[in-house]
Amino acid sequence: MRKEPATLHETIAELQAERAIREGLARFARVLDTKQWHALADVFAADLTFDYGLGEHSGIAALEANMRRFLDVCGPSQHLIGSITVDVAPGSLTATSRAYVQARHQRPGDTGGPVFDTNGEYIDRWTFRPEGWRITRRDALWQTNSGDAAIIWSGAN
Repeated sequence: MRKEPATLHETIAELQAERAIREGLARFARVLDTKQWHALADVFAADLTFDYGLGEHSGIAALEANMRRFLDVCGPSQHLIGSITVDVAPGSLTATSRAYVQARHQRPGDTGGPVFDTNGEYIDRWTFRPEGWRITRRDALWQTNSGDAAIIWSGAN
């Protein structure tokens, strides 16, 4: 069976979705690095489910708690998100993105000291909601860690 070519309207809708999703991923990195926890709702749905390698969790409050347990104990961080692929489903109301993440974390007040780096991939399911595109499911797959893990683990439960 041959797939019909997309209409101009469908192509534009898909490109708009892809752009919004890429901007959402960029926004997420900045939310983490500025520790603006209230802005997680600009990227994630309130009813999301996620697994950052520590088991299945759900809800924006659980996501905030997960982020804070590591990033509130460290100093500056920089989350780089790249090599992004976006697959928008027909109808442009759901999508899946895959993106590499590289995160560097530094100890508070120790600008020349050791760092802790994590590298992995975010696999996100997105849904278009009245407030815009939001992540409804995230799986974080960590491939490598290097440096002083105590920078993010000190004080973590």
